[in-house]
Amino acid sequence: MPGTIVLQGGGPFSLHDELDRRLLSDAQADRVVVLPTADAFERPEVLVAAAMSWAERLDVQVEALMVMSRIEAMDVGAADVVRSARAVWLVGDNPIHLRSVVKDTPIWDALHDVLRSGGVVVGCAASASALCDPMLDPRGGALALGLGLLSGMTVVPQSEMLTPDRQARVRKLTDVPLVFLPSTSSLLRSDAGWESIGPHEIVGELPN
Repeated sequence: MPGTIVLQGGGPFSLHDELDRRLLSDAQADRVVVLPTADAFERPEVLVAAAMSWAERLDVQVEALMVMSRIEAMDVGAADVVRSARAVWLVGDNPIHLRSVVKDTPIWDALHDVLRSGGVVVGCAASASALCDPMLDPRGGALALGLGLLSGMTVVPQSEMLTPDRQARVRKLTDVPLVFLPSTSSLLRSDAGWESIGPHEIVGELPN
């Protein structure tokens, strides 16, 4: 796909302003659709408020699309909102919920269309993990079915917060390339290949 997939280790709308400016410029995006789906059971309004402050700093418009259930992800109108954007941010801390809501829905198809048109799709923190297949199940560190925007790899976001025992468990349970991605770091995939920003650890070889 001609677009760019971005995995950010953490810090949605707070730790990546320099990279975010570049991504928006490259995608020629003056409007961002934010999907706080993975925080449906927490406080998605907090993420939306952070996105609005971020938008002021970066001089971009933000449209928060409150797709919190699978029924909402099946809505063609909501999918059209995503499809019309050059940049989409997926944020929130429950990757299991994000996957169950958007997988094989019009919203998911629309994310692919954003990439096909040369746009950018960003997953931050646990939402970054959900974009991979397999993804890390935060409940126990085992692998689970992910969305598969990037397949054949697993990302461990906010890796600086893992205890040595938890890191060892993840390594033991993972049989695909594994990326330990701290909150301040990012991993980008485009037609040009892979690009990493900030410290990280890759176990194995990332898929082409």
